[in-house]
Amino acid sequence: MKTLERVSQFVGNTFAIWVLLFAVLAFVSPATFTWIAPHISLLLGIIMFGMGLTLSGNDFKEVFKRPKDVAIGVVGQFLIMPLLAFLLAKGLQLSPEIAVGVILVGCCPGGTASNVMTFLSKGDVALSVTITSITTILAPLVTPALILLLASEWIPVDPAGLFLSIVKIVLVPIVLGVVVKKLFNRQAQASVKVLPLVSIIAIVAIVSAVVSVSQQSIAKTGLIIFAVVVLHNCLGYLLGYMFGKIFKMDLAKKKAVAIEVGMQNSGLGAAIAAAHFSPLAAVPSAIFSVWHNISGPILATIFSRMKDDKNATKNTKKTLSA
Repeated sequence: MKTLERVSQFVGNTFAIWVLLFAVLAFVSPATFTWIAPHISLLLGIIMFGMGLTLSGNDFKEVFKRPKDVAIGVVGQFLIMPLLAFLLAKGLQLSPEIAVGVILVGCCPGGTASNVMTFLSKGDVALSVTITSITTILAPLVTPALILLLASEWIPVDPAGLFLSIVKIVLVPIVLGVVVKKLFNRQAQASVKVLPLVSIIAIVAIVSAVVSVSQQSIAKTGLIIFAVVVLHNCLGYLLGYMFGKIFKMDLAKKKAVAIEVGMQNSGLGAAIAAAHFSPLAAVPSAIFSVWHNISGPILATIFSRMKDDKNATKNTKKTLSA
């Protein structure tokens, strides 16, 4: 078990490299990975089951302790990224499939990687975990509604079908994970240490599958999609931070909100696209999976060096009075 924990930690620390490596391999040799495509929903379900194993009542206490902070994060998540995606799709006159793919990413809840990035950035981890949990639970209702509102001008949208898909691949596995943790707490606690490894393998497999089945489309439009994804992600971080600033949050909270807003559950976007739209519509999600695992650590490093102005002022006053 200790060996698995070490492997899990190593793979977690080098996550972006593995995602990028297998994305390139899938592009060079698509036939090697196309067999994974029919199993994307199952792979995401495994990730969500793992999330359920880690959830506890403490993850939701913050809702009652500081509802305003949680509400700011949840509203920011479901407001900023969807609107950014819509504006980018319209402003850059993206093709229907790519536009829908970008909007899909924008309408997804926060990804669990955001919690790790918030920790590394010295942000408010408890707030980050709560926002991720709440947005994930709200996703079956909010995500289809947003996709219907924002993407229906490009392509027909079936909100009922989207709702059922998200319930099956997100909500049901999370509930099962919570139930298993309740019934087999000791075993669940032991397995949590290797969950990062399982989740990383699943995400790498999802990205590889999407890239392999869309290889020709990526060869034609990959640079455009990459540029849009980078812009979407970076603007999400910036506007998420500014959103927290508008509501006069302290630095740790602003970091958490910025990262929550900017980092999406792109695996869900890929699964929805594969099930309801087209392989090309899943490409923005796949590229987002690669990119936000590169941008996240960079932002976390920058954030970790920032100091709260209020704390700096207090320390200055103490020094002067001494």
